[in-house]
Amino acid sequence: MLTLKVELGERSYPIHIGAGLLARAELMAERLPHGKAAVVTNTIVEPLYLMPLQRALEARGVTVVPITLPDGETHKNWETLNRVFDALLEHRCERGTALIALGGGVIGDLAGFAAAIYQRGVPYIQVPTTLLAQVDSSVGGKTAINHPLGKNMIGAFYQPLAVISDTDTLATLPAREMAAGLAEVIKYGLIRDPGFFDWLEGNMAGLVKREPGVLAHAIERSCANKAEVVALDERETGPRALLNFGHTFGHAIEAGTGYDRWLHGEAVGAGMALATRLSHRLGLIGRDEVERVTTILAAAGLPVTAPDLGLERYLGLMGHDKKVEGGRIRFILLKGIGEAFMTDQVPAKALADVLGAARAHA
Repeated sequence: MLTLKVELGERSYPIHIGAGLLARAELMAERLPHGKAAVVTNTIVEPLYLMPLQRALEARGVTVVPITLPDGETHKNWETLNRVFDALLEHRCERGTALIALGGGVIGDLAGFAAAIYQRGVPYIQVPTTLLAQVDSSVGGKTAINHPLGKNMIGAFYQPLAVISDTDTLATLPAREMAAGLAEVIKYGLIRDPGFFDWLEGNMAGLVKREPGVLAHAIERSCANKAEVVALDERETGPRALLNFGHTFGHAIEAGTGYDRWLHGEAVGAGMALATRLSHRLGLIGRDEVERVTTILAAAGLPVTAPDLGLERYLGLMGHDKKVEGGRIRFILLKGIGEAFMTDQVPAKALADVLGAARAHA
């Protein structure tokens, strides 16, 4: 087991990464002084991992309240959130009852938001079971649900007690979900870690094949990058915004297609391709860098073109992005591989040209 730490003073917490960690109930039980936890999961993860985790916790004297939700981004909403509250109240869960998020990014975001607002805040632990959640969404305390007009528009910053990433859970991950997680891995290389990007170019085939050593290194390096950024800027007032590279376009793709056609990582992959092409269109990077980005995205099994939503629809959806300030859309762009920055100085024609070219090839 490898352990990293998110340094946030008295709210610091560990990220445990390794095989067989679901059976290591002491990693969670030691942080549950009240001896009761509600495990929030979904219909896909429940038959795979709920019972092993529940047995391990109960063997440590923890009373478990299982809460199973429907699967999918379309259920990341107020209605599903209310189902969590119904179960918590029905089982008389108090402020000392911890929530354990067992699943991917949707479960982690939703359960984390529930923890942030139930009885004005209860403790929670992230137990991510997808690559995307293990390398990104479980770390950093961003919690939220979606709104029909925008992704993750209703939420809170609320840090977990711990993140416990059992790499064994990735064995059951569908290939499409695996590729979606690789989008966030690639992102770290693009925005701040050029050496990691070089490594990814040479090891993408091993990652797609889920070679244990290669996968463990990618998860560790991704989490280390995320932890460093969160420690510098917990509430995204500065450099943490760079972690949204590709997300302005990606969130528009998700919302514009009803949250049910594109996985988050797929939309981010297409969004990163668009942001890279926009960077080239503005003269910030060369064509060879665009080729490197689109090549590695394709090698990971990710889309590099966007759906045809129409220019006005894209602009309208991107206008709901959380980085909008003073009515201006702020984009994360590249000055080079490993060097990202944020700007609101994007000419309308350049944006229209990039969106039009991408849609023409979709």
